[in-house]
Amino acid sequence: MQGFAVFGDLVTSPQELREMFEPPSKTVQNKVIDRLDEHCRRFLSLSPLLILSTSDANGCCDASPRGDAPGFVHVIDDRHLVIPERPGNRRMDSLRNILQNPHVGLIFFIPSLQETLRINGRACIVRDERLLAKMAADGKVPKLGIGVEVEECYIHCAKAFIRSGVWNPATWPAREELPNIPQMLADHVNLPGVGASEIAAALKDSYAKRLY
Repeated sequence: MQGFAVFGDLVTSPQELREMFEPPSKTVQNKVIDRLDEHCRRFLSLSPLLILSTSDANGCCDASPRGDAPGFVHVIDDRHLVIPERPGNRRMDSLRNILQNPHVGLIFFIPSLQETLRINGRACIVRDERLLAKMAADGKVPKLGIGVEVEECYIHCAKAFIRSGVWNPATWPAREELPNIPQMLADHVNLPGVGASEIAAALKDSYAKRLY
């Protein structure tokens, strides 16, 4: 079976959606602001992790984590922020997408806090040395940053985190139940001479020597 037919009954119009749900509350309708006020800035100063969502010119999407010490995102003013681009896998999916389509969505997390902060806007790739120097870590200045012009900011409710129990250690799987990441990668890579042991050694070396 090909395409969406496998999913059975589909919703195909905005009218169908509206008929299925009650309208959002006045609070939800009015919670979006267009700037980084003191509350948003405080949230960003405590956040060590965000998810960056991008898409290319054809609408093909990507979501990628960015993380560092709390407050690693640099706020320039109430409409602009910069995310330092630390060393990664060098695929540059997010960066290449931004060059084609500047629209981005960000979601910021604070450990143990179940509400999150969402920011939508337009992004660019920054290589201004003076600005990047402010985001140096471990003695190293990032080569690039992702500059974001803020268009929307709002708090996302905690329901997903309450349902998932993600911050509650009692809900976490036992260590032996976790996916074997080196084996998973080795099977996906599927190259001669690249097994789980080689992948595990490469990951250990990368995490120890190339975080910055």
